[in-house]
Amino acid sequence: MTTGYVNLYVEINLFSLLLVMIVLRRTQGVSRMVEQKTFMMGIISEMVFFVADTLGVLIGSRTIPGANSALLVCKTVYFFSTGMMCFLWFLYFEYLRETLFVRERRKVRLSSLGIWIFGLLLIGNLSGKYLFYVLPDGSYCRGPLFILNYLLPYSYAFVVWLRIVIDIIKKDNRLNRKSQILLAFFPVAPGISGIIQFFYPHVPVACVAMSIATLVLYLNWTEQLISVDPLTKLNNRKQLELSFKQWNKSLGETEKLCILLMDANNFKHINDTYGHAQGDVALITIAEAINVGCRDITGKSVMARYGGDEFVVLLITDSEGVCDEVKEQINRSLTEMVAKKDLPFELSVSIGMAVFRKGDSLRGLIERADEAMYSEKKQRKQ
Repeated sequence: MTTGYVNLYVEINLFSLLLVMIVLRRTQGVSRMVEQKTFMMGIISEMVFFVADTLGVLIGSRTIPGANSALLVCKTVYFFSTGMMCFLWFLYFEYLRETLFVRERRKVRLSSLGIWIFGLLLIGNLSGKYLFYVLPDGSYCRGPLFILNYLLPYSYAFVVWLRIVIDIIKKDNRLNRKSQILLAFFPVAPGISGIIQFFYPHVPVACVAMSIATLVLYLNWTEQLISVDPLTKLNNRKQLELSFKQWNKSLGETEKLCILLMDANNFKHINDTYGHAQGDVALITIAEAINVGCRDITGKSVMARYGGDEFVVLLITDSEGVCDEVKEQINRSLTEMVAKKDLPFELSVSIGMAVFRKGDSLRGLIERADEAMYSEKKQRKQ
C-alpha cells in the first residue's frame, strides 16, 4: 500500500467515524424506548468496526508499529463488530415495526444464536486459520471458509430486508408506507458495499456506506418524532396541516380534496370503566382500522390523529364516492379487529365527511366535517 492510499483510507474512515459519533451524541437522552437503545448499540458496534478497520490498515501497511498478532486481533474485532452491527440493526427494525417477533424474548434470544456461533468461529480462527490468517511477513490472507465472514453477518440484513418488503407488499404494518420503503432501502447500501469490499478489499466503501445509511436513518427517526403520533403511529396534527397547505394549492380541475373526521363513540366511558391503558388500546385499534381501511386509496392521502380520540383522513380523489367506500372499509375493519382482539368493551366510531371549497381553511373544513360527524352520532342514539 502506498502512503497516499493509506492516508486516504484513514481519512475516509475517520470522517465516517466522526459522522456516526455525532449521530450517537444527538441520539443520547432523546428516547428511552427499547428500539432507540438498540439503535445506539448498533452505532457503537459501527464505531468499533471503523476503528478496527482503520487500525488494521495502519498496522498492515506498517504505518504504525504492530505485531502480526495485533493485525489478526484487529481483523477479528472487525468481523465480529460487523456481525454484531447487522444483528442489532435487525433487532432495531423489528422493534421499530413492532412485529410479533420481538414480543417473545425466546425468539429474540434464539435469533442471537448466529452471532455467538460466529464469535466462536472467530475465536477458533485465531489458531485454526480457516477464516483468515497473517503470514510471518505480515501479509493478510483469506482462509478456505472466509466467505462465512460475510454470509453469517449479512444474513441478518437480508432477513430483515425481506421481512420489510413482505410487509410493504401486504401493507400489513403500523408504519406508513413511506417509512417502510425507506427502511427497506437501508440494508441495501451496506449490503452492496459489503459485496464490493469482498471482491475489492482495498476499496474503502463499507465505512462510507454505513455512516451515510446511519445518518439517513437518524434523520428519518427525528422526522418521525416531529410528525408522527407516538401512540398510534399515525401522522400528528402538524403533519396534517402541512399536507393540507401543500395539496390545496395544487389541486387539478377534476380533483377533490376530501376530509373524514372521526372519533370514538363513548370513549370517556371506556377510560372511566376500564382504565386509561385500555383507552390506549382502543385508540391503537382505531388507528389500525384506519390504516387497513385506507390502504387501497390510489391517490394522495394522509391519516392523522387530530387530538384525543379524534382522527382525520385527508385525501385527494376524483369522486366523493371514494370517501364513502373508505368510510365503510374503516367501519368494517374496526368491527373485525374488535372481534379478533376480543376487547372487553364495545368500540365504534362516528365519521363525518366534508369536501374542500375554494378559500377553505383546514379549521373550516374540519368544522363542516365535525357537523356531519355529530349528525351521525345523533342518528346512532335514536
